[in-house]
Amino acid sequence: MKEVIQIQDIRKTYEMGSEYVHALKSITLNINKNEYVALMGPSGSGKSTLMNLLGCLDTPSAGQYLLNSHDVSDMEDSELAEVRNKEIGFIFQTFNLLPKLSSLENVALPLIYSGMSKSKRLDRAQDVLESVGLGDRVDHRPNELSGGQRQRVAIARALVNNPAIILADEPTGNLDTKTSIEIMSIFEEIHAKGNTIIIVTHEPDIAEHAHRIVKLRDGLIETDVINEQIRKSSDPEHRYNVN
Repeated sequence: MKEVIQIQDIRKTYEMGSEYVHALKSITLNINKNEYVALMGPSGSGKSTLMNLLGCLDTPSAGQYLLNSHDVSDMEDSELAEVRNKEIGFIFQTFNLLPKLSSLENVALPLIYSGMSKSKRLDRAQDVLESVGLGDRVDHRPNELSGGQRQRVAIARALVNNPAIILADEPTGNLDTKTSIEIMSIFEEIHAKGNTIIIVTHEPDIAEHAHRIVKLRDGLIETDVINEQIRKSSDPEHRYNVN
């Protein structure tokens, strides 16, 4: 199975005045195409730092990160921005939608940098909004939508570029239990269509939706295990490689 992410001995150190904070001490992690992985860990474990590195929002202090076989470890900011736009779809706890734009315009936004014509951008955005059950909300602005609907718009925006990876940071953190279950069912549908999904969460019940759970502690991987409950209920021929 093709590896989408290959991280070898990644380290991240921040200089805080005269002190150094070792956020990631040594992380080696491979994630295959179409895996569904949850990153967990307490505050200060390094999971947010790792998410920023995986999302090409930051670069490591040491080590190597290959994304679809391309080394992104030492890329300049402009190169990282291009990689982010093409390869990664982001979903945030706070949705990060532009308040003055409609659902359709919010979803089409990442396509502006792709060189696609406006009509094709809007057609593509319409298709993706329909795929997440919001075909009848395309003209609504964020303040006219519920929290769950806003997160669906954010999911559609993440999908619009057909990215290699969907990276979700606490995607249900601002939602009630019923809406959280609905949003997680959408992630399962996205995964079933072939997307690679990485969810960062501190909630065990959310992590249980993933097929593989990686727990961090003190800047290191504490455990990296297959979710046996999910595996037993899925295709027996489906296999994952775990470090």
